[in-house]
Amino acid sequence: MIRALTGYSTRHPWKVIALWAVLGVVLSALAPTLIAHVTQHRSGDFLPRDYDSAAALQIAQEHFGENPEAITVTLLVARSDGKALGAADQKRIEAGAADLAQRRVTMPREEDMPEFLVPDRSQTPRIAPAMTAPDRSFELLSVQLTGSPSDKGVQGVYRAFRDAARTQFSEMGMRTGFTGSLADTVDTTDAHETATKIGGGLVLGFIVLLNVLAFRSVLAALLPLLAVAVIGGVAVGAVAGAAVVTGNKLDAGTPDLINVVLLGIGIDYLLFLLFRFREHLRDRPEQPAREAAEEVSGRVGTAITSAALTIVAAFATLGLATFGQFRSLGPAIAVAVLVMLLGSLTLLPALLAAAGRRMFWPSRTLGRKPCEGRAARFGALVARRPLMLLTASAVLLAALACGLTGIRMDYGRGDSGDRTAAAATAAEISRVLPAGVSDPTSVFVLAKDGGTLTTAGIDDLSRALTQVGGVGKVAPTALNEDHRAARIDLYPNADPQSQRARDLASGPIRAAVARHTPAGTTAHVGGTAAVFADISTAVDRDLKTVFPVAAALIALILLLLLRSLLAPVVLMLAVGLGFAATLGAATLLFQHGLGKPGVNFTLPLVLFLFVVALGTDYNILIADRIREEMRRPGPPRAAVARAVRHTTPAIATAGLVLAGSFATLATSPGNEQIAFALTTGIMLSALVLSLVLVPALAALLGRAVWWPFRPRPVAPAANAAEAWDEPRTPTALLNDERRQHSSR
Repeated sequence: MIRALTGYSTRHPWKVIALWAVLGVVLSALAPTLIAHVTQHRSGDFLPRDYDSAAALQIAQEHFGENPEAITVTLLVARSDGKALGAADQKRIEAGAADLAQRRVTMPREEDMPEFLVPDRSQTPRIAPAMTAPDRSFELLSVQLTGSPSDKGVQGVYRAFRDAARTQFSEMGMRTGFTGSLADTVDTTDAHETATKIGGGLVLGFIVLLNVLAFRSVLAALLPLLAVAVIGGVAVGAVAGAAVVTGNKLDAGTPDLINVVLLGIGIDYLLFLLFRFREHLRDRPEQPAREAAEEVSGRVGTAITSAALTIVAAFATLGLATFGQFRSLGPAIAVAVLVMLLGSLTLLPALLAAAGRRMFWPSRTLGRKPCEGRAARFGALVARRPLMLLTASAVLLAALACGLTGIRMDYGRGDSGDRTAAAATAAEISRVLPAGVSDPTSVFVLAKDGGTLTTAGIDDLSRALTQVGGVGKVAPTALNEDHRAARIDLYPNADPQSQRARDLASGPIRAAVARHTPAGTTAHVGGTAAVFADISTAVDRDLKTVFPVAAALIALILLLLLRSLLAPVVLMLAVGLGFAATLGAATLLFQHGLGKPGVNFTLPLVLFLFVVALGTDYNILIADRIREEMRRPGPPRAAVARAVRHTTPAIATAGLVLAGSFATLATSPGNEQIAFALTTGIMLSALVLSLVLVPALAALLGRAVWWPFRPRPVAPAANAAEAWDEPRTPTALLNDERRQHSSR
């Protein structure tokens, strides 16, 4: 199957290239519209309905008409001269709010995008009075918009509304402030806009520079980016289309994550092909380029397929998760990687066949064998001193893994370290009102068996909630239209995003509700703090399921590829140690070094999937090459030296490219931990595990590493130097081993 795809693609390259170009243009154009229809932004909506906060969300939607797509922005209005608000001021504020509530806010149009490709987010906000400060220093208005805070269109609508509100109240002699998740997201995004653009440009430049240094070629430097962009556009469109067909909802951050993943692994796979293609052309200068492309693509395609399937298997296991954000993310990335695999077996071989030797123009090194360089000397060192290098790499990884001591999970939304205008407004509000006033914790009471409720019947529960330590204020009980449901809003003194607020919602508040729920009713606690408390429980359960299943599937794929029982164990132990070291390094830096509350709650799962699955790519490449070299005559250590020599440039370059692509996540607010951990994990996987630890183990174990099916050396060629493909000045140790082998 693999050779059939690569063979057809290299024999008919222009047909394949044209097909991918058409798919890329069409699906890339449709992707934004499709993504808009399948995006779900509220974390609580991803929880199963048996969780308390998810049940509260359902009551809010069904009995109080709450829009599941609503985003609340708190608007602070105060006198510009700092004086207390008078009755006339409040009337002017009321009139201004009424005027704003009648205006439809139009989304700013992007000049570089056709109008029909951009989802229209224009809308009329719902504005209602929320609260007045006890000292009358300001009044709060609740502004409700619809959409996802991460949606660029919704962000544009918010900016337009914010500017209109500032102008409106400024003309009345009032100043304004805005807070809430959307306001904070926009402020932080705007603050990082320049850094994001510069960071993206630097990464692209870094990738091109690495390719130029590796191949001394313009085409080989630019082609990876172009090819991956085409395949990536098809992949995102395919993911969005699959979500529309199946009715699944995607997290708003999924498309960006897919782009980062595909950029890294797509360039990795193309680099694997390019390095092997160049090596093949040097060995066989008389062979036609298309024939060489077909042979190389078929051979490397097997390793690429196994590497991609490990990623697919790892992410597919997220379908077993109970937390819907994980359950939607896993299959989405699995589909995207399958598209990238298809592109790697068709478009990339077609590009090699179409370009031929021109792929490496203007480099003049293609026609001659390279002299022994750093990679060859490094390979010889690994073969000569495997125990020393194995010990050194194990000590480094173990030292980093020690950082796991005392690790804690942080379920906050992340802290970019910036003091945004939204944060300043929230701080101003919290000085005179409870911190949770803009994002309350809500208790919903529902009558059983068609009964009705009265406020008097819920007074005991309301009074009990006022006695809970940490609750600053309790709003009056509100009944829905048919009096079958009631809502009590609580305003905690703690920041709704903090661990203290989550502990309060999941502990004392839920305990008070359980003790004082009126007979004949059920009660549930909702709100941001309660949602994240439940998410922490769901994530803990999912980690215990996903980790072992993903590890078993990856081990099975390695078993089928390597046809060995011992080699997969060696690789899995290596990547397991790499995972522990990476998570330990992140804990050392952020929790112990920078004093953060803990590491992001998604970090262990993200690291396991990305570092274990993507890092296994490099282990598969080196293990597959070691097995291939051990089928040639000679001692095992010489085979390891050759394998390291030939794969070091590809793995080192690919690792740096993938690490660089993950580093761009640091320019996205709140993703600093994930960016650091993924970058560190990929570097450890590529440079330590794949190039040192695994080859050193193979050198120590010899052909026994492939037990019970050890590769048998093929008969030596007539020209020994050609059969060995070794430089004419190998190290003294390898010469000694060869002489010992030939004398036996």
